[in-house]
Amino acid sequence: MSRNAIGRDIPDMAPGFGTLRGYGGAFGTADSRLAATSRRPGAKVLASLDAALDAVGVRSGMTISFHHHFREGDLVVNMVVEALARRGVRDLVLAPSSLTYVHEKLIDRVKDGTIRRIRTSGLRGKLADAISAGLMDEPVLIHSHGGRARAMDGGELVVDVAFIGVPICDPMGNATGSLGASACGSLGYAMVDARVAAKVVMLTEEIAPYPLMPASIRQDYVDVIVKVDSVGDPAGIGKGATRMTRDPRELLIARTAAQAIAAAGIIREGFSLQTGSGGASLAAVRFIRELMLERGVKASFALGGITSQLVQLLEEGLVGTLLDVQSFDADAARSMAVNANHREVDASYYANPGLAGCAVDALDVVVLSAMEIDLELNVNVITGSDGVIRGASGGHCDTASGAALTVVVTPLLRGRLPSVMDSVTNVITPGGSVDLLVTDRGIAVNPARGDLLDALVAARLPVRDIAWLKRLAESYTGAPRPVEFDDRIVGLVEYRDGTIIDTIRRPKGLRA
Repeated sequence: MSRNAIGRDIPDMAPGFGTLRGYGGAFGTADSRLAATSRRPGAKVLASLDAALDAVGVRSGMTISFHHHFREGDLVVNMVVEALARRGVRDLVLAPSSLTYVHEKLIDRVKDGTIRRIRTSGLRGKLADAISAGLMDEPVLIHSHGGRARAMDGGELVVDVAFIGVPICDPMGNATGSLGASACGSLGYAMVDARVAAKVVMLTEEIAPYPLMPASIRQDYVDVIVKVDSVGDPAGIGKGATRMTRDPRELLIARTAAQAIAAAGIIREGFSLQTGSGGASLAAVRFIRELMLERGVKASFALGGITSQLVQLLEEGLVGTLLDVQSFDADAARSMAVNANHREVDASYYANPGLAGCAVDALDVVVLSAMEIDLELNVNVITGSDGVIRGASGGHCDTASGAALTVVVTPLLRGRLPSVMDSVTNVITPGGSVDLLVTDRGIAVNPARGDLLDALVAARLPVRDIAWLKRLAESYTGAPRPVEFDDRIVGLVEYRDGTIIDTIRRPKGLRA
């Protein structure tokens, strides 16, 4: 027997229960996640980022994560990594959902040893150039959005501390991306980080009265909160790959893609859709809308990165629900704040192949872009024609795998280079999950989809053999000279199931 804190005799053991612990007092449980005083609203709010880093015990060798909902407007990654560098923290594994042009400062943090390894969906700008040239001793791991969620939820990617930037939260950590001066919309990627990380540091521009509801990220996932001047610039969300095109060639491709989707029998009552980043794929929504109006049909849902074009469909009653893992512009962020049928979903719900089902599996059609595509319909969206990393895996292979119809759109020529080639530089999405290639000079059909071939021919669409498209492109440009690589592996490309589908090698003559 042992006497507990209120003087009651408690047995040391009980049949079926084993060893018992005696009550230690209202605030005396030794293994409480937080002291009792820190459970009161406001006690999680610390005076500075350094105080937050002390509170969560960031140390060398840890894995830290970030989200990319502000895209090119992000300020959090550089802010936090610089603070850690000043503290002498080293050998970090950086695991953001994506990195872009604004993160070139990380080059110096790799050089000084603050960052040892990077695993992410995408890389762009000077950081990508430097990594392609051999900046890092260890290869960067490129994963899909669904693959990242699978690894996190399955315990393969263990995050020690997640740093989550939000425009607004309350004193307990309930947060949303839909409100505040810097509203970014959905926090779908950050929601997974908050759920799985051992510790969560929330950086916010504004602290609202408790409770802030509905919350994208719940208070019980948040350890400490820091108020900062700015976590990101929403104007950076819609730059680059999420721009809307006015290019006549891209509009032609988008129109042809919509016609092919219609010929395939997809544009019918209750169908579902997603469009990826890139001018022609985003523009396809415009022409799909025209066909929906013409046929008098409505879509059940649209998925993925949500744009103003999809918001228009929702507001016109042409789509029942938007499932938003990332808001691609200000209209999408506004819509999610005011429309109950514009629903936020996290990255696991969106595309995690380790679940019993994810949203991409319910897609009827997805329209995706490509940097390169080859005769086997393998798609490259990660490296440029020079072999340098310039893009992101994103949800490309996730949606291609899940959708009933996968349509890849690309101009036949990019500058003086053909988009169709014998073999792509790197494979992100395997050709077995691609059904149609739509270019400005014709449509190629996966040989396994004879049903599609018949439907498109019957609709008198410009169907071409993919080898014919390749020859046509080369008649204008000549056959491109293959990029030469040395033996240095600078990146590993992970398929959504965790297997390695390709390696990224350093182009010959390129040095960091």
